Amino acid sequence: MSSDLLGQVRHALIQAGFHLVHEDAQDSEPGLAVTEVAAGVLVRWTASDGFTSLANDQPGASGDSMHAIVRAAVSGLLVQMGHTVTEPEDCRDLLVLADQ
Repeated sequence: MSSDLLGQVRHALIQAGFHLVHEDAQDSEPGLAVTEVAAGVLVRWTASDGFTSLANDQPGASGDSMHAIVRAAVSGLLVQMGHTVTEPEDCRDLLVLADQ
């Protein structure tokens, strides 16, 4: 697979104002990590400690609900751009499928 999809996804997310971290970033670094995988492009979001604390202090909010909101926003943006996006069952990440 060419890195065109990776570049398209990264560009769309940056243009939408999302903070992207370097592909080699540690799992604890806050932001969206966008990496190339065999099936396409994997998008993983890690919240900052401050954001997690803020979310946990809000009635009815949790880290899981905030993660779902960010995942929905990212997914919606990428689908609107014409990409096929799935949510792998074994993780909380998004997978942008490469054209077959």
